[in-house]
Amino acid sequence: MKSFKLALVGATGVVGRAAQKVLEEKNLPISEYAFFASKKSAGSKINFLGKEYIVRELDEHSFDEGFDFAIFSAGAGTAKKYAPIAAEHGCIVVDNSSAFRMDKDIPLVVPEVNPEEIKNNHGIIANPNCSTIQAVVALKPLDDKYTIKRIVYSTYQAVSGAGRDGIDDLENGIKNFKEGQDINVAESNKYDLKKFPYPIFNNCLPHIDVFLDNGYTKEEMKMINETRKILGKPDLAITATTVRVPVLNSHSESINVEFENEFDINELKDLLSKSQDIVLVDDINEEKYPLATSATGQDNVLVGRVRRDYSIKNGLNFWCVADNIRKGAASNAVQIVEKLIEMKS
Repeated sequence: MKSFKLALVGATGVVGRAAQKVLEEKNLPISEYAFFASKKSAGSKINFLGKEYIVRELDEHSFDEGFDFAIFSAGAGTAKKYAPIAAEHGCIVVDNSSAFRMDKDIPLVVPEVNPEEIKNNHGIIANPNCSTIQAVVALKPLDDKYTIKRIVYSTYQAVSGAGRDGIDDLENGIKNFKEGQDINVAESNKYDLKKFPYPIFNNCLPHIDVFLDNGYTKEEMKMINETRKILGKPDLAITATTVRVPVLNSHSESINVEFENEFDINELKDLLSKSQDIVLVDDINEEKYPLATSATGQDNVLVGRVRRDYSIKNGLNFWCVADNIRKGAASNAVQIVEKLIEMKS
């Protein structure tokens, strides 16, 4: 089997470290790895597959040596500057940032949903937003069977989705509470917050990313527009409210769907249980339903609380949980690389 070279950009970040773990587990036919990061992290060491690597500073010449693939987990600014350079050197980039997701010429891919789009790359493939990835994995088989007419998203997103600073804000809030400090949102500035406008401990913040002129946040519009693109339905009726909650890891979502076609609820549950990378956790008699703590560390999307919405014809409610760092970023990117290797082998 042919062997390949892979570069991991943003290797020392939260998603970059998760990508290393997934790559070690997959043990793909990759003979050479290189790890890149900012100047701040350059020179640090990474132990990977039994070998020690020195993290290199990313620059305009990083891809001169020739890589087959690169996974970027370093933010939109870095991706916009360096992903085209990598592509010009014959490297196929899988980018985790928002830089290219809505570019009409760049595929936005979730391998369980639209793997056929991978072949349409021009050197760059976009990884969707973490909250979108888990949703469309669950929605795709339902759309294929019953045809989705409308979606209402309500998300409960973990602080790890905001990076290390988001995690620190929650951990510091817990520490302050244990030390007996009064958590007062009106005086949030005194807590030296790194990421959020208010303490996330003991709060739910209906504010992820910046607010837009239409009243939605950028995160909400990401979910709306990315879902349409991935499902190939540019006019699909979708609305979203995204909320940051005081949970360390794994996003939870309440998804309400209206179908064009009628459905049998037991048949629908059976369809979900047999679909790729979905685990149905749905036994209300035993109080079994998806939890963030259950989803953390795995690549499956957990689905439960599946029930008919009696307020509309052909309506459905379900609860969807997944590890936003693994499934929602690192694993999806590695799965795309895995598909690319299959195509090239």
